[in-house]
Amino acid sequence: MKKALVCGAGGFIGHHLVRYLKNKGYFVRGVDLKYPEFSSTSADEFLLLDLREYENCKKALILSSGKFDEVYQLAADMGGMGFISWAECEVLTNNVFININMTKAACEAGVEKYFFSSSVCVYRDMEPGEPKLYEKDAYPAMPDNEYGWEKLYSERVLLAYSRRYGIKARIARFENCFGPEGTWRGGREKAPAAICRKVAEAKLKGLDEIEVWGDGSAIRNYIYIDDLVEAVYILMQSDVNEPVNIGTEEYISVKELVDIVSEIAEKKVKIKWVPGPVGVKSRNFSHEKIYSLGWKPKYTIKEGLKITYKWIETQLKKAPDF
Repeated sequence: MKKALVCGAGGFIGHHLVRYLKNKGYFVRGVDLKYPEFSSTSADEFLLLDLREYENCKKALILSSGKFDEVYQLAADMGGMGFISWAECEVLTNNVFININMTKAACEAGVEKYFFSSSVCVYRDMEPGEPKLYEKDAYPAMPDNEYGWEKLYSERVLLAYSRRYGIKARIARFENCFGPEGTWRGGREKAPAAICRKVAEAKLKGLDEIEVWGDGSAIRNYIYIDDLVEAVYILMQSDVNEPVNIGTEEYISVKELVDIVSEIAEKKVKIKWVPGPVGVKSRNFSHEKIYSLGWKPKYTIKEGLKITYKWIETQLKKAPDF
């Protein structure tokens, strides 16, 4: 039985990954500051540890016998654009501490494979219609925000340690991920969850208008959670030791995102565009590397949003302050 450590197992992607690995027959230990918010953990063991502290990283890696075959490092202080735009200092400080300490501890513990969840925030801003950016195009570096700078630096930390210690580094640059059992309110939610919540509120309260940041023209792609964790696993089992973009070829504007959610909810809404952090104008990335490993997304944005909307609407109805 393979043994995996999932750091950030209390978070959205992390606890879905734990469930995926358990279904693959792994022994899984989860580590985080908190347990999963919306469901019980599937992990065999779950440790509450602050991975900003080096000694806690070492503690997370201790097994009664043997060592972990794989470490999946997803622990991070992060959220949607609203959060990363005002929490620049926390993002830079907390995440760098986590990544430096966890990388060093895993190498010294003799872990064979180490996965790091990076982000397409490492890339520069783009204009609509620009040709695709490949992984090499992260340099010359000009990320749009501090979260991107932190991720790029942490990639380099892992690659440097992999050269010295021989650990097999796997790096995924995540595009926008969404799905059920993720943050859907409170300031850290991402655009798909925020739009689903706002449309659901309008439907349930009989409202006709929602507020959305920007002007609706920003272009993104969104990857459903089940597709993402499968891609992570496939990348981990591969021989690719350099950064890999993980996303889909389906790009839509924020306005189109609202339209899709409204159609799913069967609720027509007017949009009041308001000032707020929007991020980059556009995204367009090559996925040749991850596709070459035999992975392709199974869910369209609309299919994933149907599942996500239904879950968020249910959460909203159950909320004590609704």
